[in-house]
Amino acid sequence: MQSQAFIPDENPTRIDHAGFYRRWLSMIDDMDYLQSFVSRVAGTNEEVWVPLWREAGKHYEDEGDRLEAEGDIKSARSCFLQARTYYSIGRFPGAISAVKKTISEDCNRAYAKSCAHLTPPVQEVIIEHQGYQIKCHLRVPKTAGKHPAVLIMCGADMFKEDRGWAGDFCIENDMVALIMDAPGTGDNLLPWEPSSVSAWMAAIDYLAGHASVDADHIGAFGISRGGYSVMQLAGHYPKMVKAVVASAGHHFGYQMTEQELLNYVDARSSRTRYKFGPIDGPVTFPEWSVEKENELYKQWALPEQGVLENITMPILMINGKKDHLAPIGNIYYMLEHGPATGREARIYPDAGHCAFKYFSSWAPDSFKWLKQKLS
Repeated sequence: MQSQAFIPDENPTRIDHAGFYRRWLSMIDDMDYLQSFVSRVAGTNEEVWVPLWREAGKHYEDEGDRLEAEGDIKSARSCFLQARTYYSIGRFPGAISAVKKTISEDCNRAYAKSCAHLTPPVQEVIIEHQGYQIKCHLRVPKTAGKHPAVLIMCGADMFKEDRGWAGDFCIENDMVALIMDAPGTGDNLLPWEPSSVSAWMAAIDYLAGHASVDADHIGAFGISRGGYSVMQLAGHYPKMVKAVVASAGHHFGYQMTEQELLNYVDARSSRTRYKFGPIDGPVTFPEWSVEKENELYKQWALPEQGVLENITMPILMINGKKDHLAPIGNIYYMLEHGPATGREARIYPDAGHCAFKYFSSWAPDSFKWLKQKLS
């Protein structure tokens, strides 16, 4: 068995920057309020999980409605964003059942309320691809002319409503933002498989054709599975993608040692104990195995797809050294391959998956970096 130094606690009855709530901590204003609900977690089955987090979110949504009616738009927006965050916890890992779908709708409603008075506005746009209509969120700076643009690429269990802050950072840096759910999640129903990179390419084409975008200055940003996706996209579409930021990501091409692989499989399998759907439904996270991990490598690794050598644009990679879901070797692998210049990395030695402990530092800096590279 591996040490606690390698695998963070995924137990949803406790709060830790490297544990289960890492996904939302940077978006929560009142940690005591969060703790008051975490202390009431009696299980993760949707029958008890969804009502708990709906209660947490409804308090903020009701307060946001009251403040908006009184004309305090700024405070109302903050409340709606808190409501969105708690509803997002409730819908984890997505709309996998009828009950989860209802709280996903709550999450989307609260997020829409938070955007109601934004300037520039959040626009809903549709990208048509292979018979699918993929709903995305677009924000365009108020300044005239053409701008650099960034495709915000979501991951496996966080969706475009959870990534509005990335659009805010784009606007602060005078860049267009297009936020898109990953294939197989949210409003992107294209099945998730290696060929689904075509959906991300379609999003880049959409940006390139937009009147406010400089088609020669488009980049991409992603976290977790989205961190892998930005590298995959860069490898498949190098003529259009000019700079990428990846917070975590797996499989870039790094092949783990035998012990690392066993530790990794153990870490992935440890999540099987938590079922987030119906109590009588299937497991949320399947048991992992060495064989499964090796097969996924053959399907997804950048050298296996023949695109590693195409990634020559500037890249910035970020992660915690103790990541149990995207081994830090992925970053070293990318630093050891490709051009001698243009590859940057920030590794936090005391952080876990995606280095969320240091989100307040690397998140805004990532978009400043993209602005510099895309300008």
